[in-house]
Parts: sequence; C-alpha cells; structure tokens
Amino acid sequence: MAPGISGFSLYLPPYRVQLESWCEWNDQPWEKFRSVVGRSFRMRAPRQSVYTFAATAVWRLIRDYDIDPTQVGLLALGTESSTDNSAGAVIVKGMVNEALAAAGLPLLARDCEVPEFKQACLGGVYGMKAALRYLATDGRGRQAIVVCADIAEYARGGSGEPTQGAGAVAMLLESDARLLEVDLARAGSDSDYRVADFRKPFTRFRNQPDRDDGQLQDLPMFNGHYSTSCYIDATHHAMTAMLDKRPGRNLDYFHDIDAVFMHRPYHQMPTTGWVMAYLFTLAHDTDGHDELRALAAGAGVDADRLSAELLAPKPFGITGAQLAENTGDAFPLARRARNQLRKTPLWDTLVREKLGLGSEAMRDLGNLYTAALPAWLAAGLHQALTDGLDLADQDWLALGYGSGDAAEALPLRVVAGWQDAAARINFDRALLGAVDLNETQYIDVHAGRLIDVTPPAHDEFVVDHVGTSNGPDFFDEGVEYYRYVVDSTE
Repeated sequence: MAPGISGFSLYLPPYRVQLESWCEWNDQPWEKFRSVVGRSFRMRAPRQSVYTFAATAVWRLIRDYDIDPTQVGLLALGTESSTDNSAGAVIVKGMVNEALAAAGLPLLARDCEVPEFKQACLGGVYGMKAALRYLATDGRGRQAIVVCADIAEYARGGSGEPTQGAGAVAMLLESDARLLEVDLARAGSDSDYRVADFRKPFTRFRNQPDRDDGQLQDLPMFNGHYSTSCYIDATHHAMTAMLDKRPGRNLDYFHDIDAVFMHRPYHQMPTTGWVMAYLFTLAHDTDGHDELRALAAGAGVDADRLSAELLAPKPFGITGAQLAENTGDAFPLARRARNQLRKTPLWDTLVREKLGLGSEAMRDLGNLYTAALPAWLAAGLHQALTDGLDLADQDWLALGYGSGDAAEALPLRVVAGWQDAAARINFDRALLGAVDLNETQYIDVHAGRLIDVTPPAHDEFVVDHVGTSNGPDFFDEGVEYYRYVVDSTE
C-alpha cells in the first residue's frame, strides 16, 4: 500500500482578465508580463464565494471519480480566504450533501471529519499531510478529500494587481494511490515567523464601502521584495531538510529529479526559488564551489562575496525597526548569478526540463494561493496524458510555501497505471465558459459593482442570500445561505 493522491478536480470562476489587455489599459510592457507573470487570471462573479468554489470542485471530484460518499472519512479545506471564523469544511460538506441528495446519491458520512487548515498558501499542503496521516491511522480503509480554494485580490495600481486569481482544486487521497505516491517519511519542513511578509489583519475591513456583490474585499498587506526573499529562504530550508534525509550528494538531486512543482504566485517565481535552491547547494557543497565561481565570474561579481551572501543567515528580523531596514532584495548577488546561469546550457536541463511539465497551461490560471500547487500537479499529469508521455515510477518534487512563513518539500512518485486516473482530471473542462472582461467591466468587478455580463450558473453552487437577522429570537446576520443550481433555467 502506497498512500497518496488518486484524483484532481478543478473549478474556475467565469470572469477572466487577459493580461495582454490589462497591459494595454495600464500602459505596461506585455512581453515582460507574459514572461514573468502569465497570460490571464480569473475573478469571482456575483453570488460566488470561496465556499461555492470549494463545494463545486468537491462535487465534480465525487462524480468524476465515482467516489462513494459514505467512504469519505475526512473532508479538509485549505484556504486563506475563508469568511467564517468558526465553521470550516463543514460548510462545504453541507453544500455537497445538497447536491448528492438532488442526484439521489448517498450523503457524506456523519462521522466525516471537517477541519480547515490555514497558513497562507500552504494550508492545502498541510491538509494533504493530515489526510495521509489519517489514512495511515484511524482512517484505514477509507478515503479523504482535501479541497484548496482561494480568491487572490490585490489593489488596483499596486505591484500585485496582475497576480490576481480565483478558483479551487479538490484532491482525492487514498491508502493505495492511483496517481502520485507521497513519501511523508522523507518530506522536509520549514517554518520561521516573519511579521510583515504577507498578512491579512482584520483591521483591513474597517470602514470598507458597501459593495453591490455584498462581499468584503480581502486585500493583503505585503512587502514585495521582502516577500520574495522569504519565499526563497523558506523553500531552500524545506528542501535542505528533505535532502538531509536522502543518501548521496545533495547536488545530484537537482539532476536526478524528473519533475518539480512549486507554489506559484506568478509564472517566474518557481524558477527563481528552484534556481536559488541550486545556488545555495553549490555554496554549501565543496563539489559545487568551482561551478559557483564560474557563475560569479560570468556575472561579474566577486565569488567570495556571492558565497558569503548564500551562506550567511539572513536578517529577516521580527521587530518593526529591523524589518524596515531589511525589506529589499536579500540576495542581490545571487540574482546576478541566476541571470548568468540563464545564459548557459545548464538552464535547459535544470529549469526547462524540470519545471516545464504543465507550466504553460498554468499561465491561464493566475494566482490560486492554496490551489496553485495542486493545480500545477493536475496540469502536469493532464499534459503528460495528452502528449503520451511515460511517467511511471518517475520521482517528482512538490514544494509548497505559505507566507508568514512556512514551506514543505514532498517527495512524490508517479504510480504505474496513472493514466486511468489522470484521464478523469477535468483540466480542459474547467477552463471552458470564460467571459473576458473589458477595462470598464474589470474595474467594476474589482470594486464589487455588478455588470451586465453574468454567466448563468450550471451544475454548481451559488450564494442564494445572506442573513440579516440580529435577534432577539434568531441571529444569522452575515451568514451565507447556499443553493445548488442544477441548470441555468433555475
């Protein structure tokens, strides 16, 4: 028995912003944004929330993989966009049960656990680890579902604006995986408190204007260059913790691994994190010093200073005064070395071959926060099936990250016969039905104003209404009531 992932199902909301159009609206260079960020991102439509996303993804997973709902013993929600500080995945369970009842199917079991996991974009990975531990202990013989759902919103005019996104990915986990085995015993973890990397304090909701869509705008507080440095630092330490459990040289791992999938807030970030992990390993391994010196020479930087930058602990201090002094790029010399590496033949084997599978399709998903990593895994399997690739017994790396700050490095192995389960991944179908917004429509949707283009709901969940009662005999103010819509005529 090899525990792991047996299925994926995606849900994307209909509103889409093409980044080429966004660049025209904002007088920005399209070629740069296409290379660094991606091609498009999604936005929620009226009557949608992170819970409707999650429930629709789970509902599709159950049907696409013929899951017996009574055998699901754990339904976990990973998100950083939840709007209820009490209930967790039980909200999703309630909606899914409504759809199951409408279809005349058994309901999810009453003894199904329903936790929610929160650690920025890492919540879904933590949920997956918890599900695998459940399946190995008191959940033996049952199944688990982990759904990752988020809405990534950024202020207009800010640096994060083109990296928005919304959607959900549900994963089926079993004791005998049909897609990807997960080796938790050899996984690597890292966590270190970063006070102002990327946060969502409740004070952001004070005095927000009323919106036509009835939602609060969940804009994060972040420090761009500092957040990038935190991503690099955390993923490096998680990888090191994983590599320390392996025999052989750490440097060999970068060449031996078949495919790499990382948290991707935008297209270029995984490349940055992966190459930085390689440079860190060059600096720490005496066998890599000559290669590091050659890169330094080509980049026109002092090799000793580059090595010192990579080896020295970084002053990511947690006090306000310390942070204010250290919000810039913590690895400026390494950035020049990365650019030099891009000019060498090694770039193709280290980056394009390792990070290429499914990467192109991900350019159209935007930033999905917790759902970004599982979406990329799904995209990779979908592309491999479409291209007729032989993946059986390949070793993969899934490297998750959550701001604030934590990371997880998970060794994966592709299961023999993976094609049957991969054929059920609904990646292409999830992309259908997109409505491209023009500039005026985008501005209105971002501000919560209703527009005249609202795709009808079909076989999905919507927010039917929001409670307004504030006692004295009944209270439901702010509580969302959901409804399953079978077809658009309802």
